[in-house]
Amino acid sequence: MRLGPGDAVAAFNGHDGEWLGRIEAQEKRGATLRMERRLAPQPEESDLWLLFAPLKRGPGDLLVTKAVELGASALMPVMTARTSASRVRRERMRALAIEASEQCGRCDVPETREPVRLPELLDCWPGDRRLMFCDESGHGLPIADYLIEVRTDKIEMPRAVLIGPEGGFNEEERAMLRGQPFVVPVDLGPRLLRAETAAIAALVCWQAVIGDWRRADTAPVAATAARA
Repeated sequence: MRLGPGDAVAAFNGHDGEWLGRIEAQEKRGATLRMERRLAPQPEESDLWLLFAPLKRGPGDLLVTKAVELGASALMPVMTARTSASRVRRERMRALAIEASEQCGRCDVPETREPVRLPELLDCWPGDRRLMFCDESGHGLPIADYLIEVRTDKIEMPRAVLIGPEGGFNEEERAMLRGQPFVVPVDLGPRLLRAETAAIAALVCWQAVIGDWRRADTAPVAATAARA
């Protein structure tokens, strides 16, 4: 917002890497850039969806921004029996995702999807993607143990993480999830976590054990980025 014609910015479109551009013209709600050269190729991002029960504005905003910083490739609100938020502002979620991508040096913006009820989500779930269900009842496999198994087996399969609402899933929902062949119940430890904390913890475990934190070439190219 403080830049003007002639100033340089780093820009990305989610497909062609990061580019150095210069502002040719600026208006109230946009600008025209002239691309000069590519700064970095498009990196390979983790294919990990984050599914979560919508939260109130403050915790919900925190969940979205930190999920983007931690490499989630899609953000999917899921309505459950105990979901506290009655509506989801998808446009706000998209704006937060763009800002977080720019801030952390990502060259893409995670997909933000419309809310869906849990039964409908499970009915149309892609069979080739495993769903890690964070079960607060304590009856799941410790998440680190499960991820180490995945890394050891070297099974290449897209995956997703499901975080429940404040108050957790009810018994019917747990039974529904456990009855699906693509669902793996995992446990996040002995302490009761807030929903946004659980999402952050699950993504940190993923990136530390099998995600892109284990790659040597993940340092951001530039400190700032702008959307092309």
